[in-house]
Amino acid sequence: MNSKVARKSKVGPLLKEDYLSPLPLPTGELPADSLNIIWRKNNVFMDVGYYCIASGVMVMWPSMMLCLWIAYITNDPAVLLLGGAIFSVPIVLMLRSLFVPVPLPIRFNRQRREVCVSVAKGEYWVVPWETVTAMGTESSTINQAGKQTQGLLLIGFTNPDPDGNARNKNFTIGFNCGGGISAMKLWECMRSYMEIGPDAVEDPPDNVHHPKGILATYWRDLVKAAGQKGWPLAIVWDGFFGIFIFNALLVIALERLKLNPPPELTWPEIVEWSKPIPPEQWAKRSPELEAAIAQREAELALRD
Repeated sequence: MNSKVARKSKVGPLLKEDYLSPLPLPTGELPADSLNIIWRKNNVFMDVGYYCIASGVMVMWPSMMLCLWIAYITNDPAVLLLGGAIFSVPIVLMLRSLFVPVPLPIRFNRQRREVCVSVAKGEYWVVPWETVTAMGTESSTINQAGKQTQGLLLIGFTNPDPDGNARNKNFTIGFNCGGGISAMKLWECMRSYMEIGPDAVEDPPDNVHHPKGILATYWRDLVKAAGQKGWPLAIVWDGFFGIFIFNALLVIALERLKLNPPPELTWPEIVEWSKPIPPEQWAKRSPELEAAIAQREAELALRD
């Protein structure tokens, strides 16, 4: 990843890049875990992972239901054959993903101010927090349907071994959150945890930790949605569309199947590295970051 300083932006006709770190300065946005990436959180470390089987289900299921509906109203077997040909490969790929281990999370250790990332099977890096690079990207395409915008939060790590392989100098992870403000809010989950503390970030969601059953979890989410937008809209959108169009119950079941519990970092060195240390041994901000944060907070106060 191109490592530029935080708060710089590169804007083109159909592309925008916002550089969020290094150094990890406040973005002015509140942290929001829109993708449920927080898997574990305590006073020592926070595990961040990305498992997106839900998006696959929510994309394929409506299309499959539409195909079945067309086949029913037309009574044409050719529609089913065409649908089978279209969806066979995505279904096989999704089924295959159920038998592949979930990728290991990134672990942010706030007491040591370091980050552990798995870069290959059996290989990991421990890098200084203040060297982590974050960038929000937005790209747009224009076609007959109009303008469509997609975006990512990209987080990059540099190999801490100066003698490492030249082709193994950098490692990047992408989160499909939409870019722009959404990327800033997602990045703030990590930045706020490291720079402010665990209470600045919401707790892991129930799709990672499962205190209730599937139906009870769905009912709780429906009640929560009703409190936010009223029962009529919640019943239509989160009720009817949630079950029959996007199959939320299948999404919850698959996420629990793969994230119950979330994968753990089991390397002995990292298990020891993840243990709490006395407060007097906690790593401190660098003077450069301390000064940059003070300046940024003053700018945000004037903006507000």
